[in-house]
Amino acid sequence: MLRFLGIRLLQAIPVLLVMSMITFAIIQAPPGDYGDFIRTNMIVQGGAAPEAATAAAEAYREAHGLNLPLPIQYVNWIWGILSEGDFGQSYVYNKPVYDIMMQRLPPTIAIALTCHLLATLIGVSFGIIAATRQYTWVDTVLSFVSFLGMTIPRFLLALIILYILAFKLNVQEIGSFYSSAYGGQPYWQGFLDFNWGKLWNLIQHVWPVIAVATIGGLAYNMRVMRANLLDTLNAQYIETARAKGLSEGAVVMKHAVPNALHPLVAYQGVVLPYMLTGEIEVAIVFGLATIGPAIVQSMNIGDVYVTATLLLVLGATLIIGNIIADLLLVALDPRIRVGGDT
Repeated sequence: MLRFLGIRLLQAIPVLLVMSMITFAIIQAPPGDYGDFIRTNMIVQGGAAPEAATAAAEAYREAHGLNLPLPIQYVNWIWGILSEGDFGQSYVYNKPVYDIMMQRLPPTIAIALTCHLLATLIGVSFGIIAATRQYTWVDTVLSFVSFLGMTIPRFLLALIILYILAFKLNVQEIGSFYSSAYGGQPYWQGFLDFNWGKLWNLIQHVWPVIAVATIGGLAYNMRVMRANLLDTLNAQYIETARAKGLSEGAVVMKHAVPNALHPLVAYQGVVLPYMLTGEIEVAIVFGLATIGPAIVQSMNIGDVYVTATLLLVLGATLIIGNIIADLLLVALDPRIRVGGDT
């Protein structure tokens, strides 16, 4: 197991390096940079002369290295990360990117993990119920729910919920983790200063994001679990277990379900990034201070280091998720070994 983990971690290093190169190049590909954003703002909002705005933009590029060749900018950025843990300076927020990441990443991961746990527990449970009641009204209803979860875009569902909350139920405090009664404090500060009132207030504010981001994963888990369990229940060893006089519940839960879980365990390799992107879509709609709005805003105005760092983090979660999935598969099936050894 340790050898397996060591090999996967070593393999992840070049993958992350190549991913950072591609991400940095794609972000820089569109014409323009933050200097152009400054120039436009000075002319449109400040009424500055084009010559003065251009000079100010050039001075900003010179001071922040934006006029350097792209490979040199990348090398400076990646060397700062490796040598000092410095992810660069945000042009918009005017503070280190590391501070922005540590401010927005914890609530993002917490919401994504919550969505993942709910989607797994509810989806697998629904899949077992649907498979053991095949072609009944229960199976039909659950299959319809799964179909809706797989087909309805998450941002559309988020807009519908936002419309109902804001215009039908007259909910005023949208776009924050806590209400004004708790000072609108950041997620992590309120969580560390824990009490049940704050927890309930947090749930009241983030439940739409969790509900919408959970639906897609729940639907997928249910469909896969139902299909795999139906195949497993027709296997010969299941018939043998029934012939030995085991109860149907024991046959399903002790023999069929563990073997039907293999594809879902492999799916855990991509589920965390999937949940993060689902959270990003919904968080943008609701305006929560997570990495979703930060990525969109930084991309719109050319805040390169914020965008590159947050996208690199998303890529790292994909690699970590795949490693965790492989470890779970090794634990679930001892026959799996590095290089296919048995």
